[in-house]
Amino acid sequence: QVQLVESGGGLVQAGDSLRLFCAASGRTLSRYVMGWFRQAPGKEREFVAAISRNGDATDYADSVKGRFTISRDNAKNTVYLQMNSLKPEDTAVYYCAARRFGSESQTYNDYNYWGQGTQVTVSS
Repeated sequence: QVQLVESGGGLVQAGDSLRLFCAASGRTLSRYVMGWFRQAPGKEREFVAAISRNGDATDYADSVKGRFTISRDNAKNTVYLQMNSLKPEDTAVYYCAARRFGSESQTYNDYNYWGQGTQVTVSS
């Protein structure tokens, strides 16, 4: 199995940028479709972005399309989420997830492994 550790979260102002990191260990990252999800207080975990095993295909939630970019470096076993033009409604705990079989998915239950999350807070 693969272990995932997120980092890069923090407190920023609206309009700022942040880059999240997801470091994988235990298995080669290229075996997995990778995704980012987020969960705000009192809300369900929601899909943010996903990327194919070799990075040639991506998918985004409508709420982040054009502002966020998911990428990966399989040689470094790392997945990234570049977040630009942040809004207060982007405030949440962000989770990295890995899917062993199948293609990119927006469905929480399709992912097999999860990190512990990193907090992103955007002030207005």
